[in-house]
Amino acid sequence: MKVIASSIRKGNIIERDDGQLYVVLTAESFHPGKGTPTTQIDMRRLSDGVKTTDRYKTTEQVERAYVEDSNFSYLYQDADGYTFMNGENFDQVIVPPAVIGDQAIYLQEGMNCVLSMFNGVAVAIQLPARVTLEVVETEPAMKGQTASSSYKPAKLSNGARAMVPPHISPGTRIVVQTEDGSYVERAKD
Repeated sequence: MKVIASSIRKGNIIERDDGQLYVVLTAESFHPGKGTPTTQIDMRRLSDGVKTTDRYKTTEQVERAYVEDSNFSYLYQDADGYTFMNGENFDQVIVPPAVIGDQAIYLQEGMNCVLSMFNGVAVAIQLPARVTLEVVETEPAMKGQTASSSYKPAKLSNGARAMVPPHISPGTRIVVQTEDGSYVERAKD
């Protein structure tokens, strides 16, 4: 669907002339005192993550792609990619590793995720904000260390590394943010 460039907002997905899909990172409109108003759009290509910037006249037409967000649960990983199942109609979708990126390490069997679908193909994924993991190994706590700002490295059950407070020991379950892998709190279960 064609829309004018000045109506594009952050998070929209647009289709450029090359047929590729791009997610909008920022969209700014400039109105100089003399000359034509323009809209500058910073975007990232969904297929490989390359960032580009385009400038359009504010009245120029841009192709906006409509993406459908659906809830899926993660099943398993194989050579083809990551398999997800739609809970409503039980359709299975294989998502290539490039779409999931660095977040793949936090996927757990049965985890509910939101997949953004375009023409039946997954173009983006949203994992839950937090995930609970077990600490596999960490350094022992040093005596006299203050608990205020001293963190120590820990290896988690999924292979990821996180910085944890000194009172966390191996076997402890902790909550980690999937966005950046940072420690949130000790798990309450």
